[in-house]
Amino acid sequence: MRYHDTHFHLDLMSEPEKVANEIERQQVYTIAVTNSPSVFFFTERVTSNKKFIRAALGLHPELAAERHKEIAKFSELIDKTRYIGEIGLDNNNKSPSDYQKQKKVFEKLISVCADKGDKILTIHSRRAVKDVLAILGDEFPGKVILHWYSDPLRHIDVAIDRGYYFSINYPMLQSKNGKKIIDSIPLERILIETDGPFTKNENQEFVPSMVPIILENLFSLKREFKSLDSLKKTIHRNFENLLKTTYNRPFKN
Repeated sequence: MRYHDTHFHLDLMSEPEKVANEIERQQVYTIAVTNSPSVFFFTERVTSNKKFIRAALGLHPELAAERHKEIAKFSELIDKTRYIGEIGLDNNNKSPSDYQKQKKVFEKLISVCADKGDKILTIHSRRAVKDVLAILGDEFPGKVILHWYSDPLRHIDVAIDRGYYFSINYPMLQSKNGKKIIDSIPLERILIETDGPFTKNENQEFVPSMVPIILENLFSLKREFKSLDSLKKTIHRNFENLLKTTYNRPFKN
């Protein structure tokens, strides 16, 4: 059984090359997100000869205000990868000025992605999902993953109606609110992420090879499955569907 990790910060690990080699050995399909266009090159280099890892082009919302000038670089690099992330909005304890700058940056990034079409976006939406949904609009031409969703349940139906996915991680499965959110998401829209190194299990930073731990915890919550193996197959099928286009292309740039 193959596994996937749709949101992992490879470049923030202490030994990125070593981790990348282990991902290849374990054969875990991994989307390696980046926090700004200027650091994309490092992840692209580390993953250039890898079958199971793809570098994503990002501009993290918490860096958007100070790095807004990198929008031009984002546009220059957009054709280098099908994968976009981490981008989005974060309104957790942010000043109105900072948040407005985030929104302007996010609007421009979404416009660039929409012009290209067929991009796969992993999006940060903490305390900001209403604005994220408004900026994306009803007809965004790419695929959307809402990463580590934590906002009100009432917005989930809108995302589901638009065909969006939700990537869940270990901390979500350990919290009461996280479990409520996961219970509200149809199984066919659930993907797995580690968000390592920002998440840990017993003081060990999550890496893609630890995805089975997340699946085991998900199985404990989703009791409609008769076996863990059947859950794993369903979740992996979701990942395959994420990658499909009108050309049904495989995991590649």
